[in-house]
Amino acid sequence: MTSNLLPKAGSGAVAITGLSEGEFAQWRKAQSPLVANQLKLHDFAAKPGSSCLLLNAKGELEQVVAGLSSPISPWDIAALADRLPEGTYRLAGKLSAGDEEKLALGWLLQGYRFGRYKKQTPPKAQLALAHGADYNRIVAMAAAVMTARDLINTPAEDLGPAELAAAAVAIAKSHKAKISQIVGDDLLAQNFPAIHRVGRAASQAPRLIDLQWGQAKHPKVTLVGKGVCFDTGGLDIKPSSGMYLMKKDMGGAAVALGLAQLIMTLKLPVRLRVLIPAVENAISGNAYRPSDVITMRNGKTVEVGNTDAEGRLILADCLTLASAEQPDLLIDFSTLTGAARTAVGTEISALFSNNDALAEGLAKAGATVDDPIWRLPLHASYNRMLDSRIADLNSAPNSPYAGAITAALFMQHFVGHNIPWAHFDFMAWNLASKPGRPEGGEAMALRSVFAYLEERFSA
Repeated sequence: MTSNLLPKAGSGAVAITGLSEGEFAQWRKAQSPLVANQLKLHDFAAKPGSSCLLLNAKGELEQVVAGLSSPISPWDIAALADRLPEGTYRLAGKLSAGDEEKLALGWLLQGYRFGRYKKQTPPKAQLALAHGADYNRIVAMAAAVMTARDLINTPAEDLGPAELAAAAVAIAKSHKAKISQIVGDDLLAQNFPAIHRVGRAASQAPRLIDLQWGQAKHPKVTLVGKGVCFDTGGLDIKPSSGMYLMKKDMGGAAVALGLAQLIMTLKLPVRLRVLIPAVENAISGNAYRPSDVITMRNGKTVEVGNTDAEGRLILADCLTLASAEQPDLLIDFSTLTGAARTAVGTEISALFSNNDALAEGLAKAGATVDDPIWRLPLHASYNRMLDSRIADLNSAPNSPYAGAITAALFMQHFVGHNIPWAHFDFMAWNLASKPGRPEGGEAMALRSVFAYLEERFSA
């Protein structure tokens, strides 16, 4: 990762003075006529995300004034990383180390470029820390987000199940974590029928990736990430408009791996396990079919209601496996349903949980780090929509209603009793560029979940 962040400000760094709209009027009164006239000329009012370059009498850049949110958002000055001329800058004014961390993280994420196939120009402006923020921590957080973004942005031709597994192996090796894979027909031999059934039609064999790290004495945290490297919809094939972005259908796996990287880099005191079912939902002569019945790992029989609802099937195998260990916390990440996008849009992660304290803690953490989460209900009455005439469950009810809820309820059937569980259903993609968040793959819920884990387990 090319960093445009420096650990310490030198004497020549240009000040970036951050002000909220409430602070601006008083600050302006104390400025010289030269500064006041420039502010008036540019109609600067310290609105969040706005900025004004102030020149001295010689016409040289002397200071940058930036509008800040209240509370401060990571995205308030992010765009300046690209807008400012080449040079070194520092944050001025009354900022805590936590505020500086937020702003510096946004600055770093503005510098993200996906350069695998096209040469990209990095930002020329550098930000130097000046308020006590932890440089290594900020870089680690940005690197985790960028890891997830890179994986999501990579086309399926270059990131199939084998390449996704290779990325997981590389992360594991760099942190001395244990990692193993169950591949192809071995999935049947070791009782992972749904992963095998969904992925068997692809040219690359399906697999289960299993990463483990940490000390046995620490709380057990298990992450599960949906790794559908491309989703045609299977025999219930998607229209072309719905298929174009399906390289991102492994966004849950990317977030799980990015989060694992951050946990290991910052040495969070947890016993971590990451489970990723990696498949391509393809079409061929042996593709699984609507109305097929799968006997799942936990013994339940499932009628396939729609082959385009493959994610919940492969995640179910992993939730069953994870539950056998009775982890202290079980979290899954997925690009699961269009219904969740209809409910909360593309910028908010939909959350389902069987534990109120867990859900409240995650939502609070998301608000704190500006990685928004909204809880949807596990409305038990809707379990009737999962009824099948020939099996214990139907994987995809033939109904236009409550699709995100019924998907979550389906998955809950594979979570062990009394295990605190959170299920994320998100877009994992920015439809348009915003400061610090370019169009393309996005590590939704990564920073919020890490903030929650850190607060809960670091103490």
